[in-house]
Amino acid sequence: MPIRAVNSSSFFSFSTPPLPSALRFSRSAAFHLHPFFSRYASAGAAPSRSFQSIFDNVMEELQAMRKRRKRISATSNTGLLNEELLEDRLVNRSLKKGLLLEFKKDSDRVLLAVAQRPDGKKNWMVSDQNGVASSIKPQQITYIVPGIHNFDEADITDFVQKAQDNMDLSLLEFAWVELLEKNKSVTVEELAEMIFGSAEPLDSYCAHLLLSKDEIYFTVLETKGPRSIYGPRPSEQVEELIRRKLAKEAAEKEFNEFIELLASAKSMPLQDKPPKSSWMDEEKIRSRIEALEAYALDACTSDEQRKTAGMIFKEMGLAKTASSAVNLLVDIGYFPVHVNLDLLKLGIPTDHSEEIISVAQSLLSNSYDQDEINRKDLTHLKVYAIDVDEADELDDALSATKLQDGRVKVWIHVADPTRYVEPGSIVDREAMRRATSVFLPTATYPMFPEKLAMGGMSLRQGELCNAITVSVVLHDDGSIAECSVVNSVIKPTYMLTYESASELLHLNLEEEVELKILSEAANLRLNWRRQQGAVDTATLETRVKVSNPESPEPSINIYVENQADPAMRLVSEMMVLCGEAIATFGSRNDIPLPYRGQPQSDINVSEFAHLPEGPVRSFALIKLMRAAEIDFRKPARHGVLGIPGYVQFTSPIRRYLDLLAHYQVSCFQFYHSQIKAFLRGEHPPFSSGKLEGIGAVVNEKFRAVRKLCSSSLRYWILEYLRRQPKERRYRALVLRFVKDRIAALLLVEVGFQASAWVSIGTQIGDEVLVKVEEADPRDDIICVKEVIKS
Repeated sequence: MPIRAVNSSSFFSFSTPPLPSALRFSRSAAFHLHPFFSRYASAGAAPSRSFQSIFDNVMEELQAMRKRRKRISATSNTGLLNEELLEDRLVNRSLKKGLLLEFKKDSDRVLLAVAQRPDGKKNWMVSDQNGVASSIKPQQITYIVPGIHNFDEADITDFVQKAQDNMDLSLLEFAWVELLEKNKSVTVEELAEMIFGSAEPLDSYCAHLLLSKDEIYFTVLETKGPRSIYGPRPSEQVEELIRRKLAKEAAEKEFNEFIELLASAKSMPLQDKPPKSSWMDEEKIRSRIEALEAYALDACTSDEQRKTAGMIFKEMGLAKTASSAVNLLVDIGYFPVHVNLDLLKLGIPTDHSEEIISVAQSLLSNSYDQDEINRKDLTHLKVYAIDVDEADELDDALSATKLQDGRVKVWIHVADPTRYVEPGSIVDREAMRRATSVFLPTATYPMFPEKLAMGGMSLRQGELCNAITVSVVLHDDGSIAECSVVNSVIKPTYMLTYESASELLHLNLEEEVELKILSEAANLRLNWRRQQGAVDTATLETRVKVSNPESPEPSINIYVENQADPAMRLVSEMMVLCGEAIATFGSRNDIPLPYRGQPQSDINVSEFAHLPEGPVRSFALIKLMRAAEIDFRKPARHGVLGIPGYVQFTSPIRRYLDLLAHYQVSCFQFYHSQIKAFLRGEHPPFSSGKLEGIGAVVNEKFRAVRKLCSSSLRYWILEYLRRQPKERRYRALVLRFVKDRIAALLLVEVGFQASAWVSIGTQIGDEVLVKVEEADPRDDIICVKEVIKS
């Protein structure tokens, strides 16, 4: 094919244009903090000086042309078209058999075909380059190759290949410069003659392809059917289009390098993957990772984030789903294998700000206790603090004795956080925002800063501790005879786990008679509450402790505790007793408090007597219970507990509503102490209306955290089951039948509920053996199958 010689000063190749310095991607700054990223920084060299010089020369040429055009009288597009008669230049060829034409197959494909025969009044049957016959409309035809009368469809593929081999977009630049100088328009055939020196069929088709792919130099001035007249764009517009093209290509190159980063990180062994912080160093990478993270958490804040994530999924060959984003972020090491998605979705704070920590430290450093003169010295009492073995925030403890008349007196000592925190203070506001401490299998996120919650506020063995002590004298039947609330100083004697406390009760040691009295008090209370209509819902409670959650295979310890265990029963009864005493105290003194009630449904416990006592019976009863309600003005009967009123009071370090109760009770006490009256004012800090407003916000947050704790516990139990040998067998209690022989089961060894088909003859309360065939914590899947005894 002949090529016309061109002047080198006006002919440059922009098929791979150099990148202007303003748009150039700075690899040296992109990944400088981690070796993984720095490898990619050096993978591509900066544009060579020769290419940059070419771009600068073109820009100079464009500027010079712009000045020259100012000296040429302006000519409209009409002038361009009127160089020759418009009709002569746009003469349209009628379709005939054997003509070679280009047509739009659909929005994405353009094909060459040979016309075969008319199909109706306007359509034509054609055979395309793939040998497929189609009926096409005239408006689908984009070009008729001139100079061909009887083309063989077998030659289309070869013709297309030759045209592609001769494509050189830089040829358009030469033609554009010349036509712009002469202020002339051009047809496809005229352009072929101009740049190839020939308007032969192949040359004309090449010119057509060049114009079809051009987005910079030419624009369509007029179209008639498949024929068009093209005009050169103004130099200013061309300059801007070149800049846009270069910027687009730079962005595409940058995006492709990011995809390479993901693919490389994904293929690395776990120990070699870049740390999470490395993905945050460069802004462009950070924004794309954040888009993936937002998509994973269903938290995209803009269409741009969704679009970015979608582009990444497409390039990585992934489905456009949240799970794809999660798996990709895990695969590159950004998320740990066992990432807690619910924790991230809820935005639960896992750390306290430096400001809060600093304030907390200053509170601890200030040893002055403004309530010291008003505290009752109870250090002579033997004090038992009983909790789970890994408890860090110890906020309640117990004492007991028998009075001379034989009645039992117990003391429930509750940590006094109001010793350090006042309503409305910065630490108080942060605690209200959090609503509760978060206890997950992997970590604990305290409501107060750690040193405050687990240090100054907590009850500590062998140390003098500030407390609010609720003392109660019981009638012989277990009802409350007397109760009082005082500020106190105690010195905890023992820190016991439930297991060690149960063992001490079993040993019945003489030197631990106080613990035995507490157990007797708990039994008195339980029997009395049952007589008042209380519903016993003791069941199995599961705790999970994960010691190294960042590892792909962390250590998982599962503890299944029976709430009917003597020590657990003792503690729970004393907590209920404290709640009733505070409700009584608040009611007598007209104190607004978060009084918790629970209407008792029409539950006839005797109807469930045929079910085994424990988890099976409790499960059946719980299904009938109504939700608890809170009244901030007066006590409401708690039917399930069988008591006239109840206020949660024993966990002020862990629950904000308990802390509110402490604020209210403490201030009332000081009002009735003439020493403190003028310091604390005449009324509790919050009215019932204010309490209700705070309670609504706090309870909403509390419910979200409770849901998080439940889902986290479930995840790790499933992960534990996933790792167990497939042949392992589990004892399971039948809780109820869901449908036909499909039963809800309680796996006793892990305290976990699942469903499975059970054999005929099995009844509610029966024990069966099952095996776990599949457990997938990420997708929340468990498949359990009964093991039929031979």
